[in-house]
Amino acid sequence: MFALSVLSLNLAATPALCAEEPAGPAAVPRMSEGLRTSLKNIVVLPGQAPAGQSVTGSYEKDTLGLAGGMQVGTGIGNGVGMDVGGIPVNIPFPILTLPGAILGGIAGLTEKEIQDFRDGLTKDLARAASQPLSNQSLASDVFWGLRRLGGIEPKVLAPEAAVPEGTDAVIYVSMRGVTIDAQGNDAVITTGARVTVRRQSDGADIYSHDVSYEDRDELTAWARDDYALWHDYGNFARHYLGREIIAMTYGRIELGLDVQPAKSGDVSLARKNPWQGTTKSLTPTIAWALAAEAQRDEDTAIAWDLEIYDSHRPVYKVMDLEATSHTLDIELEACKTYRWSVRPVYRLGSETRFGEWMRSNPGGMSGNGNVGSKASESPAYTQGFASLAVKCGR
Repeated sequence: MFALSVLSLNLAATPALCAEEPAGPAAVPRMSEGLRTSLKNIVVLPGQAPAGQSVTGSYEKDTLGLAGGMQVGTGIGNGVGMDVGGIPVNIPFPILTLPGAILGGIAGLTEKEIQDFRDGLTKDLARAASQPLSNQSLASDVFWGLRRLGGIEPKVLAPEAAVPEGTDAVIYVSMRGVTIDAQGNDAVITTGARVTVRRQSDGADIYSHDVSYEDRDELTAWARDDYALWHDYGNFARHYLGREIIAMTYGRIELGLDVQPAKSGDVSLARKNPWQGTTKSLTPTIAWALAAEAQRDEDTAIAWDLEIYDSHRPVYKVMDLEATSHTLDIELEACKTYRWSVRPVYRLGSETRFGEWMRSNPGGMSGNGNVGSKASESPAYTQGFASLAVKCGR
């Protein structure tokens, strides 16, 4: 068996500063409530947190921001070159597009299969200036997510902009890299990102954590149709990473709600698996139900977010639903299967917090949507979501 082993990025989570929950296999390190409530005026910057440099000063000159952070990280993904096992590996990613390299251990494939896959994927990444896996895209997702929370005032800045006076903290978000690990006939692709919260008053890093998103499929499936499956993976990786960064810093609470799909007038559920629904309608009414409701304060209002996905990207979204059902106002496609989920939205005074997305396998890393079993069947993010098959014809 041929084996290729090269340097790998460490995408394991780093211990979070001031995390409020004990370490454990299912624990998700998040900022403490005390920290969250003390940081109201937030600036989001794309790129790595500059090592050993405080983003403070007179506010009359440009801050290090993105440009400095990228200078720190240029060694990661700019011209990684080596020759291992007779196979040259040279991945000169544009650092502003994807600050990381395709690295990892590969075994079980021929030299030509490995080289063709690396070459094709590298060219695809290098030629696309607007890849979804970019620091700028991730920072934008985090900013818009923070905007919805209430109780804080986020801003996202251009590289040359000065951090405004009165800023409590700067949140740096950066892509950490892409790792490809071929196991037998499968290729496992993992994308990592890091969030660092730096307090503005003294330049201290008060929270830092790495997140990752992983999916797998056969190598031939990843490369089929001009790397179409890889493009879908990139869309969902960005979707997951942005959401998880917000959840770990500000957005998520757990009140123990057990939510399950429910049948409606035009959606029936499989008798053996209620997570599989079918409909003849192109604008069906989707319903869900609480199996058990946690205790909560009487003045804590609850609403719902609903999202629907095809195999490529999110296709439908509606927020702050008061009822536990919703009739779509756009048409789905016949002869197509979708995945859907809801999450509870809690109003805590002037602030908003979110529960977990409804899944059939809650808990654990894979239950949180960042580890998939077969990308061509459904993206990692939607595995565990309810399915809805739209029948052919009416």
